[in-house]
Amino acid sequence: MDQIRAIIPAAGKGKRLQKISGDLPKAMFQVNGRPMLEIVIENLGFIAKEDICIVVGCGKEKILEYFGDSYRYAVQDKQLGTGHAVMVCEDQFRDFDGSVIVTFGDMPLFRREEMEAMCRQHKESGAACTLMTAENPELKMWARVTRDEKGNFAAIVEGKDCTEEQAKIKELFSGVMVFDSKRLFEILPQVGCANVQGEYYLTEVPELMVKKGLKVDTYFNKDGDDLRGINTPEDLEACQRILQQRCALV
Repeated sequence: MDQIRAIIPAAGKGKRLQKISGDLPKAMFQVNGRPMLEIVIENLGFIAKEDICIVVGCGKEKILEYFGDSYRYAVQDKQLGTGHAVMVCEDQFRDFDGSVIVTFGDMPLFRREEMEAMCRQHKESGAACTLMTAENPELKMWARVTRDEKGNFAAIVEGKDCTEEQAKIKELFSGVMVFDSKRLFEILPQVGCANVQGEYYLTEVPELMVKKGLKVDTYFNKDGDDLRGINTPEDLEACQRILQQRCALV
């Protein structure tokens, strides 16, 4: 696909997995015998290796040793949120005028065909940002997508911050977004960290874009299981089961 790069935040330590993962950085934890970051990268197979930037932090040596110098890397010394993870990549995108997809090193269930279709839609629509959404009633604490009276994207509301009415919204935010690169890095500095965690959230960028009159589009993924990430041993078990089921269908 022309003029597209990827950013994969993979700097986390994965504290809730450490009882079974030892000193591995979270993204290197094994899913069905493979590092989950490897599966994530494989699902971005439509993007050249040299156009994929992996954000490393905790245990970065293990990631660098495993994946070698085929990829770009950016270092996030302090984990200050998803927005910050993308901010540390800015120098590598300064002269790039294309699209950039952001997906995460602990979310191995997103399939290549869905990622590629979203990027294609983004390019054809001329949006400044396209975000993937889906429905999955089991994921009760996931972020919701709110819309205005015309049905256009308005904002992403974190699950824990939802009002009683917002919690009834079925459309969930997946975590995956594709941006016009120059617009992304123009707006990122405007993201604040006035929250309990003191972190910069990438999810604020689409809302800021809407307020500036930029087009934000959504791509609906029919398989809500793609949204499942891996934070706990229970998440790992569920994701492994889904991947095994998918392999059996091939």
